[in-house]
Amino acid sequence: MKHLNKLLVAVAMVMGVSSQAQDSNNKWAIGFGVNAVDYRSSAGSEFLDHFNQPFNVSDDWNILPSVSYINVSRYVGSNFIVGLTGSINQIDKFVVPVAGQTPDKPDYASVNPGDLMYYGIDATVTYSFMQLIKSKVLEPTLSVGGGYTFLGDESYGTINPGVGLNIWFTENVGLSLLGTYKKSFGDRTYADGVTPDAPSYTQYSAGLTFKFGAKDTDGDGVYDKDDACPDVAGLKQFNGCPDTDADGIEDSKDKCPTVAGTAEFQGCTDGDGDGVADPDDACPTVAGLKQFNGCPDTDGDGVTDASDKCPTVAGPASNGGCPELDSDKDGVIDKEDACPTVAGPASNKGCPEVTEQVLQDLKVQARAVYFVTGKAVLATADKGATDGRLEAIKEILKNYPNAKFAIEGHTDSTGSAKVNQKLSEDRAKVVMDALIAKGVNPANLTSAGYGSTKPVASNKTKQGRALNRRTEIRHIGSVYEGKL
Repeated sequence: MKHLNKLLVAVAMVMGVSSQAQDSNNKWAIGFGVNAVDYRSSAGSEFLDHFNQPFNVSDDWNILPSVSYINVSRYVGSNFIVGLTGSINQIDKFVVPVAGQTPDKPDYASVNPGDLMYYGIDATVTYSFMQLIKSKVLEPTLSVGGGYTFLGDESYGTINPGVGLNIWFTENVGLSLLGTYKKSFGDRTYADGVTPDAPSYTQYSAGLTFKFGAKDTDGDGVYDKDDACPDVAGLKQFNGCPDTDADGIEDSKDKCPTVAGTAEFQGCTDGDGDGVADPDDACPTVAGLKQFNGCPDTDGDGVTDASDKCPTVAGPASNGGCPELDSDKDGVIDKEDACPTVAGPASNKGCPEVTEQVLQDLKVQARAVYFVTGKAVLATADKGATDGRLEAIKEILKNYPNAKFAIEGHTDSTGSAKVNQKLSEDRAKVVMDALIAKGVNPANLTSAGYGSTKPVASNKTKQGRALNRRTEIRHIGSVYEGKL
């Protein structure tokens, strides 16, 4: 009766969790079958001796010819399963070392310790490799855990590493095979000359496992957890959602769920064959273009025939599909041409681009601009000449309304850097203001000073310093120089 009570306790504890295979749908599993206990691992002084002849079934294995283990397990996520297993056996074979054996020639014998009753309760954490190997049938496992063993009148704890293999006949039923080495850390002395108080041993088990716990409300074979339409029966390939018209497109993605169509048109048809599905085709009986929702554009000007005032002559939508005026015939329509009476490229908004000859003329004029020594004041000795140069520069710049020009001031190294910086800035601004006063668009001009930081000649000679005192007018990276 004492042993029966131990078994009942083991079974009650087992009904919590165990270590067989399940998944995120069927999180629970119950297994039962036959276990075998082999005490060969308790004999021998060397570590490898513990596993000598592990499958000597007839001589070493203790097998109770009935259901002798039961387990319940739960999947906890990330391929891990945890639980408890309860087992029972009758020990009539215990392996002991034979007297007189030597390390190089071990010998063992199987003896009957007195038909001792065995009970085991084991908690286990198992890792499943089923997803890793991408198999739906074979499931290798590795486990580790601890347990408590009742052997005759003795009881002790063990550490249990194990290797297993589950073979799934169906999604919910499988054959489970498990081998576990149960390492004891108790007293291993032979108290009665035959049986150690706390022997280590190997336990093998084989049995059936049944997974359960998943729900399938609509009965379509797809579990509710994975069923995108859990209340409506559907197909597995569509995660449980229906395909009413059987065109291979699930209803939720089918624009025409009751009329069979093609995937190209999201389950709909294309009656006029223009590549636009009928529900989206503004002209479903006349072939047209996709960009116009299936309506035609005869002159190809981007305006559909229904909205085009000149359907056979190309023109912009802003002009009702009719051609725009281009007075100078430069390809830039008048309303977008900054120079509508003078031909110029579209890249320059219809205005002429600055040529090499114009750059040279601007450079010559800029060189003739002079300042009073040490001051940001235009030279007055020949005011008419200075003013004429500025007038010439103005006329050049006004011919290019879209061009951006930077007027820069530079000095030689005479004097302090702070004074030279201020002088260069002031001189550049004087030139810019003079040009603005003559009518140059101020939005096209900027000014900056760089002091003596960007010399073009040596400051050690009078001639070099004269060259360094200058203004520069830059246009798209080109440089126009003039003396200061």
